[in-house]
Amino acid sequence: MLNKPFTELRSYVAYLRSVEFPVLRRTEHDLATLKEDEDNVSARQIAGCVLQDPLMALKLMIHLQRNRGRTQNHDITTIERAIMMLGVTPFFRRFDTIPTVEDQLASHPRALLGVLKVITRAKRAAYYARDWALLRHDIDVDEVTVAALLHEVAEILCWCFAPDLIQAAFALQKANPGMRSAIAQKTTMGISIPDLQIALVREYELPELLITLMDGEHPDNPRVRTVQLACDLARHAANGWEDPALPDDFRAISDLLRLDVANVMQRVGVPPDAPVLAIGAQDPPADSAAV
Repeated sequence: MLNKPFTELRSYVAYLRSVEFPVLRRTEHDLATLKEDEDNVSARQIAGCVLQDPLMALKLMIHLQRNRGRTQNHDITTIERAIMMLGVTPFFRRFDTIPTVEDQLASHPRALLGVLKVITRAKRAAYYARDWALLRHDIDVDEVTVAALLHEVAEILCWCFAPDLIQAAFALQKANPGMRSAIAQKTTMGISIPDLQIALVREYELPELLITLMDGEHPDNPRVRTVQLACDLARHAANGWEDPALPDDFRAISDLLRLDVANVMQRVGVPPDAPVLAIGAQDPPADSAAV
């Protein structure tokens, strides 16, 4: 556990490269259950379990990249293909014993609640991104799904390994309404989580395509925009459907999907009586770039 902030971003990166990531206790249980019938389990079944846990997905992608064979001449960018490349039996052998988030944060109940909220948000973003990618006939829906799922791993890892520091950042922001989260993080942690996210995925040598899909600096790419808008919506919706940022989210998604705002809101599960309905659900959609 980090109790004091590092002075440089690279120190955080070096530290998080050296630790063993935990996974959700449910993931550990579900993988153990699948292993009991190892001879009859498919890569798709295992992938379904891994995709419910961004930390497990990250562990798998890092392992595959660090143990890349000399004959592998292309990147593996989806969870199912990663398991197929590794093999079912080697997968279970490698991830036979895994620490859990619940054990890691047993003495930090508030941090445990915090990390579970972020993981739920990441899963929700992945669900949105997958749904929109299917609607847009994306060239590879699974890549978009993985990118959205991994988009929040820096914050998740901070909750796991620097709970006091990240809680201090949120406390500072709460005490100063209007303060941007990046400023609060730099004040208490010495770095911003978005900067850490970019540095980490490069340090872990994740496939360049996934890094690009997670990089909001490419807004003209509709696949990148799908991931970014899915993560934005999941983050804002986590505050409740009355969050003031949601109207802009819905209009941007409307433009991306070429659906009217009312259809977008229905598609993402906004309750009929939600306050956000007052934004004007009949706004016409704008044209959007194709895949």
